[in-house]
Amino acid sequence: MASRVLLLTLLALVLSQAIASDPSPLQDFCVADKNSPVFVNGLVCKNPNFTTPEDFFFKGLDQPGNTMNKLGFNVTLVNAMMLSGLNTLGISLARLDFAPNGLNPPHTHPRATEVFTVLEGTFYVGFVTSNPDNKLFSKVLNKGDVFVFPEGLIHFQFNVEKTNGVGISGLSSQNPDVITIANAVFKSNPPISDDILAKAFQLDKKTVDWLQTQF
Repeated sequence: MASRVLLLTLLALVLSQAIASDPSPLQDFCVADKNSPVFVNGLVCKNPNFTTPEDFFFKGLDQPGNTMNKLGFNVTLVNAMMLSGLNTLGISLARLDFAPNGLNPPHTHPRATEVFTVLEGTFYVGFVTSNPDNKLFSKVLNKGDVFVFPEGLIHFQFNVEKTNGVGISGLSSQNPDVITIANAVFKSNPPISDDILAKAFQLDKKTVDWLQTQF
């Protein structure tokens, strides 16, 4: 009896992992109806009789993003909100533009694995494994190189060149979302107590207060 319970428990765990991603479509497509007031896990399907080729089309990914900011970085995301035909297909795309020495700072995608391809430039990239090892896997990438960042792991991309850099990322979710670590920690609303942050980062409270003002 105990072995049967253990087997069922293991089976449940395996099945939960198997479906722990965007759900598979049950029809040819489910173009998002962004005007629907109905709230669902994802986006409501538009009546297929009213679907047009424009629902599967996005224009403008050839245009550079504005990198005039502190990080020298810009992302142009094409997800189901931008391209309705992506709804339920479990995939999205992003153009990443970098100024010289631009940085996409440490962040994570809670719902997606990312595949990053270098179009122009040279990048130092990497991701960190979960506790307790926190092992860094990093690599210098050149034009045409590809690197994968596993789902949920903290990762970064840094343009090491003195010229602009460009990359394209494919993400395994129609809504991968992003959590930028520094923003989440020092820019939360309401703010996390400086007592907590000072202890977590082993810093004095004045330093924590200063860091919070930077965001």
